[in-house]
This record gives sequence, structure tokens and C-alpha cells, in this order.
Amino acid sequence: MAHLSAAEQATFDNLKRRLRIPVIGAPQFIISYPSLVIAQCKAGVVGSFPALNARAEGQLDEWLSQIKEELAAHDRAHPERPSAPFAVNQIVHRSNDRLEKDVEICVRHKVPLVISSLGAREDVYKAFRSYGALVLHDIINPTFARKAIDKGASGLIAVCAGAGGHAGTLSPFALVQEIRQFFDGPLALSGSIANGRAVLAARTLGADFAYIGSMFIGSEEANAVPGYKQDIVSSGGEDIIYTNLFTGVHGNYLKPSLVRAGLDPANLPQSDPSKMNFASDRPAKAWKDIWGAGQGVGAVRKIEPVAAMIDRLEAEYLAAKRDICG
Repeated sequence: MAHLSAAEQATFDNLKRRLRIPVIGAPQFIISYPSLVIAQCKAGVVGSFPALNARAEGQLDEWLSQIKEELAAHDRAHPERPSAPFAVNQIVHRSNDRLEKDVEICVRHKVPLVISSLGAREDVYKAFRSYGALVLHDIINPTFARKAIDKGASGLIAVCAGAGGHAGTLSPFALVQEIRQFFDGPLALSGSIANGRAVLAARTLGADFAYIGSMFIGSEEANAVPGYKQDIVSSGGEDIIYTNLFTGVHGNYLKPSLVRAGLDPANLPQSDPSKMNFASDRPAKAWKDIWGAGQGVGAVRKIEPVAAMIDRLEAEYLAAKRDICG
């Protein structure tokens, strides 16, 4: 069952109160830079970024200061609609030799929300929960969900079939209903969510938040090259390929980017999961040349500002609620 401290519960309650709609923008390697995070938070949804996106020495500290300062300025100017909280993603896998230092920096800045991935670590959870941060761990099955909760995660992100990046294979119906049998704490749902009706569906299934990534690659603020954004706009669910070739972990990628790299999407070899390599020694690298995306890209039909995307999501979300409630 849920096991939030009083401080974490206050963070959770504040998060729900500050959201315009129940959406968390997923952290995306290369894509999520401060400009995207700030735009998402100002628009009323959680903006997030992977700590590893801040490549240069001291850059993570600079980014956190910039995000906090710009959001504080927005809140002073718009007290009637303050920004949503932001989140930082920490890759907990043993290959991340920056983890300890990055955690130290985030704790010093008192990052309100933390998303942990690829490993459950008690010491990492304890460091963030010590001051009331909400730590959401992404999982792809009930076994990993139980392990994360047992080791001290505040909540979970259910990464289901069709999600962009490193995704699972379970239906959201199956995974959420199993999780809710043993855990009643904070839960976000990921997997092909790209319109307001899907956001409401996530809530109806039992999740507290919809977790959206691929849609925001098509935003003006995303740190994606023009060709990547255009592929997001022009692709559909059938253009998504699920493979572990590039990092050792199964993920979803855009078929056009594989074809341009000279690969045959129908005949991709398997990779050894024990040799996980996010840098990749292949000429075509994930995520620089081989572009990740989820099956929900078919709902993204134009490149536009984040604010316009959230306006659309909110209108669709409210319309869906009206339809269902008669």
C-alpha cells in the first residue's frame, strides 16, 4: 500500500493542485532541454529532463538554477495560474558513473519530483525522500513494480506497450489493474497517449497522471532536429519498430530513421541485454540517428508550441469528461 511521508504527501497534493490537466511530460534523451521543461511547466503540466542531458561540467547545476528562476518569475507575474512543478530523471543503471554527483546536485536544489529509471536503489530513494521529494520509478511489469516499492520509491510509472523509448509489452489495462491490487500510491501511465481522451482514459484506468513523451518531440521547444520533428508529424503507429538492437534494452523507434541508416526494419538482429550501451559503438546511434517514438505519433499532425498542445489536450480532456458524464 502507499507509504508516503507527510512531506511527500504534501508534495503529491501540491502537484495535483498545480496541474492544469493530469499530465507529466516524460524526460527524453537529447530532446528535453530547459526550454521544453519551462514551456511545459508554464503551460500547466510537469516538465522533466534526464540529468544526463546536461553534458558539460556544471551544466546540471546551471539548468536547475535557470528552471527554478524562470518558473519563479512566471509565478510572480501570474499568481492566478502558477507553473506546474518540474522533474529530473536519474538513470540508476550501473553504467551511469555520474549518478552520485547528479543526485547530490538535485538534492541541493531540492528538486520536487524525481523520475528514476533502469534500476531500483534504496540509497537514491532515501536521498530524495529525505526532504519530501516524490520519487516515481518507471517499470514495465508487476515484478519490477513490487521491487521499486519495496526498496522505497514513492510511486510508479507504468510504461506499457506502445510507449516511446524503452517500453514494455503489457497492455495498460493489464498492468494498471495488477498494480492497483497491491499499491494505492502515486501512479503515472505511459503508452501512446497523445490526446485528451487518452489522458482521461489513463485516469479512468486508475492512474493519477498520464505520462506523455513522443507528442512533445513535435513541439517548437523540443531540442530535436527538423527531420525528427517532421517524422513525428508524418508517421503513424505502424511506423514504430520495437527492438533491443541499439541499447540492449527493448525500445520503440521510428521506422524511417532505421531505413535512412541503411537498416532493414523487418530483419533487425537481437542485441545482448547484458551489454547495455547507451553511447553505442554503432555508426548509427540511438538516440542521435535512430529516433525513438511511441505508437501515439499518429495523433500528432503538426509542429506547434507546447502551449498550443496543452490547450488542445485540455479542450479534448474536458470534452471527453462531458461526453462520458452525459
